[in-house]
Amino acid sequence: MTPKKIAVLGAGSWGTAMAIMMARSGHHVTLWGHNPTHIKQLRLTNCNERFLPGTDFPNTLNVSDNLEKTVAEHAFLMLAVPSHAFRETLLKCQPVLQEDCFVTWITKGFETDTGLLAHEVVFDTLGKDTNIALISGPSFALEVAQNLPTAVVVASPDIKVATSVADIIRTSNFLAFPSDNIASAEIGGAMKNILAIAAGISDGLGFGANARAALITLGLTEMVQLGHVYQCSESSFLGLAGVGDLVLTCTDDKSRNRRLGLQLGQGKTPEDAKQTIGQEVEGIHAAREVHAICKKWSLDMPICIQTYRILYEGLAPEVAVRYLLTRAQQAVPQLG
Repeated sequence: MTPKKIAVLGAGSWGTAMAIMMARSGHHVTLWGHNPTHIKQLRLTNCNERFLPGTDFPNTLNVSDNLEKTVAEHAFLMLAVPSHAFRETLLKCQPVLQEDCFVTWITKGFETDTGLLAHEVVFDTLGKDTNIALISGPSFALEVAQNLPTAVVVASPDIKVATSVADIIRTSNFLAFPSDNIASAEIGGAMKNILAIAAGISDGLGFGANARAALITLGLTEMVQLGHVYQCSESSFLGLAGVGDLVLTCTDDKSRNRRLGLQLGQGKTPEDAKQTIGQEVEGIHAAREVHAICKKWSLDMPICIQTYRILYEGLAPEVAVRYLLTRAQQAVPQLG
């Protein structure tokens, strides 16, 4: 693959990891961040000590706090900003966006207040002719930065775009598989964060591996149920961006959402747990948006609803989890 000029927008752990991975593979990458002080520190230390300490930047990785200049100079963008900043960042990009630019993202979650999926936000701000792709799957930023084997899905409504993006970002240790199931990939990426909070709560209460496995299985059925609203097939959730990401996020403590749940199960308030994490916890926002979607479409998704009640209504975690495990006796959930 001929080296590309790639701009990664968002200098958190995920944006930094992807920028390092792509620069290491030979692409010319610019990592943009909104905080000039943080960017200055990255430039001085040649690494992101706050989010990925000890991982030096390759020579082909530059940093910038000038969004307009960065966007104008690159025909391949990768957004790694939080979901609540996604639309704002796109609107700032729009005036200087190159013609036929590839707009990709690793942002996960529904848009705050509107409940829109990310691709719907892109089409709303940049137009439906934009070349778009989501990158999602079972992947932790630290392991990507460490060049450990990882497999993801590159999803786009246009399979040709998905294939082109997959070819650009693929390396020997970073496998990328194109797909045209973008809605299911986005729903999986948002839902798994809510379900990881629930699994963390269960483990924080000391309920054990059996209860965690039950919650993951029940959670997958809720993911599929939400997918029906967007005309997604059940089978579209059985790959990397669905069950793969779900299992990873619910079972490994590298997950911020799972760690937040653990602390809730151990008695901390949502605000105290969030402050302890010290980074964005997307499942908090996703729980609110999915709760609103459940009300709108009269969906029966008890794990998401109980997680919302813990986060926003002060419901005791033990009460919520015991309710969920009791409800599981009413019917055995199945796919198909």
